[in-house]
Amino acid sequence: MLRNQLRMACFGCFVALVAACGGDSVSGSLTFGNTPPVFTSPSSVSVPEDTAGAFYTATATDMNNDAVTFRITGGDDQEFFNLTSAGALSFVTPPDFENPQDTGGDNTYRVTLGASDNASTTQMSLLVTVTDRDSLAFRVRRVASALASPVFIAPVPDGSGRMYVVELAGRIRILSPGDGTIAATDFLDLRGQVSTSGERGLLGFATAPDFPTSGQFFVFLTDLVGTIEVRRYTVSASNREVADPSTMQLILRQPHERANHNGGWIGFDGSGYLHIAIGDGGGSGDPDNNAQNPDTWLGKILRIDITRDAYPSDPTRNYAIPDTNPFARVGGAPEIWALGLRNPFRASFDFGPFGTGLGALIIGDVGQETVEEVDVMFGPEDNEGVNFGWSEREGTRTFKGPDSTRFRQPAAEYLHGSGPREGATVIGGVVYRGPVERLRGEYLFADFIEGNVWSIPIDALFAAPPTVSSDRFTLRNADFTPDAGAINNPVAFGTDQSGNVYIVDLDGEVFAIEGASASSQAPRQASRARASLAKQTKPHWCIEAWDGHTVRWIDGNMVLAGQGFACVRKYYDELALQRRADQYE
Repeated sequence: MLRNQLRMACFGCFVALVAACGGDSVSGSLTFGNTPPVFTSPSSVSVPEDTAGAFYTATATDMNNDAVTFRITGGDDQEFFNLTSAGALSFVTPPDFENPQDTGGDNTYRVTLGASDNASTTQMSLLVTVTDRDSLAFRVRRVASALASPVFIAPVPDGSGRMYVVELAGRIRILSPGDGTIAATDFLDLRGQVSTSGERGLLGFATAPDFPTSGQFFVFLTDLVGTIEVRRYTVSASNREVADPSTMQLILRQPHERANHNGGWIGFDGSGYLHIAIGDGGGSGDPDNNAQNPDTWLGKILRIDITRDAYPSDPTRNYAIPDTNPFARVGGAPEIWALGLRNPFRASFDFGPFGTGLGALIIGDVGQETVEEVDVMFGPEDNEGVNFGWSEREGTRTFKGPDSTRFRQPAAEYLHGSGPREGATVIGGVVYRGPVERLRGEYLFADFIEGNVWSIPIDALFAAPPTVSSDRFTLRNADFTPDAGAINNPVAFGTDQSGNVYIVDLDGEVFAIEGASASSQAPRQASRARASLAKQTKPHWCIEAWDGHTVRWIDGNMVLAGQGFACVRKYYDELALQRRADQYE
């Protein structure tokens, strides 16, 4: 009896306590305390990029049947979300997979939700994973491997879909991307005529606008003593699958003492004029001030007419000068089209969505200490001797100085570093005009050292100034993870006659960007881990060497003034700072 009385007394005290009643007695019906709401909605959700509006609804039950309202109570990424009191969650701004804003930078956003019944609140951590919509639109397929240091790619203009692949040491080969086969017979073999010391080699290639009838094409190379040569060849009269070496004609020659900053790109505009990109002559900081000197071709874009010969008595000048060149009738070398460039290694023309324009020239100019830049010239009307500023300026920053309003600002730039929007050697790319709708009108380009690949809407690039900064670049590394191999040292972009884009990697691979079915995504996703690992491999050939010397690594140490195959752009910045002062003394 006593035990039961004590038990009842304790129960009465408990009821009084939780009901917030007085301690003397309990009257009326028993009332139990409030029970907090319980979330019934999941604690994670996936949402495609670009999603606007509510994508998740928070739900909760309340055993007291009280009304439940919702609010954001915390989380590392809470500022990116809106939540209605009814539980509808949305992004403040539609998310972009290629430009993640979450704290971790991995497209996994963390936000804490609260469910309240006015008496108490329950919290739940929600993980929101943004998925890549682009990954369902295209894939990147490796179409060739085991090539010998490929550096350029261009279409065979016969409607076959085949591509010419240029190898550094002097070979040009024909690739069939559909099945990955390479023709057994080289299209042209110049090995033994080309120096590959430092940044030298067979660097550029372009077919003549009338190639289907003339069979003519042009190459940019450095000969055995390092002199830059642009040559013309013609295909064999009996077999257009191979070139006839005996047809070689020298178009022009430029002595180039140092082994770096050769430039290397050549291409035709819509008027049929050949453009030639030549570096500043090498060394650190343009020691000879070539880029700003209008009397030398070094550090320039040249523009010539290869259908006429205005210098018949000079075997080293087989071309004529377009009347609209800025120095055609006034002081300066008449071949010059633009000046103030450091190492315009890769460039391209964009002829618009219909391919009928005269062409805007987009140049990737490799920087020195701080900045990599993309420059633009807007067709033949841009004929006033555009000056891009080197070496008075590097990107938008003063280098030697003084700066000047006559210098054209870069269309885009990024800083040196190892981040996702940084690098050390820009690889000028191409504007995508192919079949993948989501990529159309995007300028695709890359960094050789870091292996980053980006895109910029061409409208934004053409609207500069102001210069497009790297925070506006769309990072494409994940999108462009190939089905096999890895894009770790991209050295060139190219397009076929259908507008499909190819990426050349110096380690011997060629990749094609293609429309993709959903079934192709599994191997593509599985290869990302391999690609990430491969990106850690050091490149084995220099686009940018130290002070004109070839560089190599021995047991982790940098060795100058030797024959080597390791690019050190991201490793010698501190040395550059130490030596910078010396070049002005």
